[in-house]
Amino acid sequence: MARKSEMMDAIEALAKAKDISVEQIVSAVEEGCKAAYRRYVKRSANAPMNLSVVISREHDVQIFARKVVSEEVEDDSQQISLADAKALSPNYELGDIVEMDVTPADFGRVAAQTAKQVIRQRLQDVEKGKIYDEYIEKENEILTGIVERVDAKCVYVELGRTQGFLDSSEFMPGEEYRPGDHIKVYVLQVYRTNRDVTRTPQVAVSRIHPGLVKRLFEMEVPEIATGVVQIKSIAREAGSRTKMAVASMDAMIDPVGACVGPRGSRVDKVVSELKNEKIDIIKWSADPAEFVANALNPAYVERVLQSNEEKICRVVVPDNQLSLAIGKEGQNARLAAKLTGWKIDIKSQTQYNELLGQVGGGITEGNGSVIADEYEDYDKLPEDDEIE
Repeated sequence: MARKSEMMDAIEALAKAKDISVEQIVSAVEEGCKAAYRRYVKRSANAPMNLSVVISREHDVQIFARKVVSEEVEDDSQQISLADAKALSPNYELGDIVEMDVTPADFGRVAAQTAKQVIRQRLQDVEKGKIYDEYIEKENEILTGIVERVDAKCVYVELGRTQGFLDSSEFMPGEEYRPGDHIKVYVLQVYRTNRDVTRTPQVAVSRIHPGLVKRLFEMEVPEIATGVVQIKSIAREAGSRTKMAVASMDAMIDPVGACVGPRGSRVDKVVSELKNEKIDIIKWSADPAEFVANALNPAYVERVLQSNEEKICRVVVPDNQLSLAIGKEGQNARLAAKLTGWKIDIKSQTQYNELLGQVGGGITEGNGSVIADEYEDYDKLPEDDEIE
């Protein structure tokens, strides 16, 4: 064994070098010594099973067998007779735990090497635990990584002390990834199962999550970072278009203007990071009708009728604005519905005039006034323009 106090000196030096607490390393050393001792005495039928280890500057490592004082000894490895216990100390009584120093005089090189291997593994586990603790705090945040490896189903991203994996389902449509590329990713989940505690923590990341847009704006817009401007909701079809609703806590600050920035400088940086994805910044409103009308921007909305019970809005737009309101393949209306949380049924002024005679109870204008007395066939109306 090492000279007296050398073990503690080594532990303290290792703790400082690895930025790990002395207590964690001592625990690993104790487990390593127990494993080494059990291997050393494995051929003995009466080898003690219950062990404790004491590490001190005076004795370095001592191994103690813990045995129960029993009237009749049935298992020498775990029990000791009352007579033998009193031979060690007259104060022992039945049921007491006796700790006997069983450190072998020649607890030498082979045993020490076994202990070293176990200690190394335990220290690796402690290090991985520190990595897990570090990255679990980064869930729902943005990290900048370097693409390491690319295959059809996954992109592996170096994130510093660990590796992230970008599943193919989280690829941004049309975006290509090459080894060495620097990309910003949104951390979806950091995990390790009970069976995989010895493995480096797994970090799942995304390029399509709406949270990526939110975090990018927090980085670029000081008013969002300080809470003066709040992002109320985001609807995103990654690689194509995003709608984001914002509100200001200060009447003197325009939330949309703050996000756009001088000459569009702030929003342009986000758009660039998202490979020219279009971003509509919408002013949020507590009034559902106003919010829905804003969400359909850039289309002009003439009227919004709402059914609060079914959370459906019927939006009326000029005839020449119908296609713009719906958007290519229904995208504008679809994102507006996701952004607001309301079903949206878009009609042109001509279509609305044709249906006006059928409109009735429960359908109100944005200001809450009922526009007809009775409306029994609402669910039977055409839903070709309704977007959920």
